[in-house]
Amino acid sequence: MKQPLSHSLLAPDEPGPCEVVAGGGGTPYVLLCDHASNRIPRRLRDLGLARADREAHIGWDIGAADLARGLARALSAPLVLTNYSRLVIDCNRPLDSAGSIATRSAGVTIAANQGLTAAMIHERRDALFHPYHQAIAALLDERERRRQPTVVLSLHSFTPDFPGAARPWQIDFAYHRDRRLAGLLLDHFDAPGIVVGDNLPYAVDDESDYSIPQHGERRGLPHVLIEIRQDMLATPAAIGIWVERLAGLFHRLLPDIDRLARATQPARDHAPS
Repeated sequence: MKQPLSHSLLAPDEPGPCEVVAGGGGTPYVLLCDHASNRIPRRLRDLGLARADREAHIGWDIGAADLARGLARALSAPLVLTNYSRLVIDCNRPLDSAGSIATRSAGVTIAANQGLTAAMIHERRDALFHPYHQAIAALLDERERRRQPTVVLSLHSFTPDFPGAARPWQIDFAYHRDRRLAGLLLDHFDAPGIVVGDNLPYAVDDESDYSIPQHGERRGLPHVLIEIRQDMLATPAAIGIWVERLAGLFHRLLPDIDRLARATQPARDHAPS
């Protein structure tokens, strides 16, 4: 279901800050997609960017939303997706991070992000960042109230090279302090010819990530950030292959993942988003 509009940054006829897709109810999996869209609120006039820049990887994780939707359907799992570009505000960056509202990305200057006042910054936080994380927190709180075992899967994509160096990995299972779920997936992922990254090319950390530290680590829930190289997600057929591959892995490991989730006592001291 679409979330209601929360702030004047968004016009009444524009989509809400995020979308929550209900699952079948019996799965431990909860999926997140922090960079699902390259949409920009009309009021911000495309942030002063050319269409090519808005559609490039700086604006979103190309292919990640379709991958997340397909995997959520295959796993009968709930999914929460952002509805606006990370260039407006990045929902997977801490609010005190320089990357929260980027003034420059991959050599491209974001004209409308220059010289923002405190009021402008808070407007974007209130309109987009907080509603997304409140939607995730509400979903996880309800599952905790029902004592439903839960693991958090965050879906992303990455560029084939950066900066100027080729990236051989086609999929990355990333984590920070808690390797339990990532380690299980790394041990059992089996696809001939696929180069798998263990925290490569990205690892989760407190400076550049928000969703996994906030909704996975702080709650004590098993979690993993899954990154797939964007050239692996270039067509619907290619995305379908990855959905099938990952769904097969999660179905095969469900007994182990369910035991891991049930053995985890959620932390009771997590703060609201």
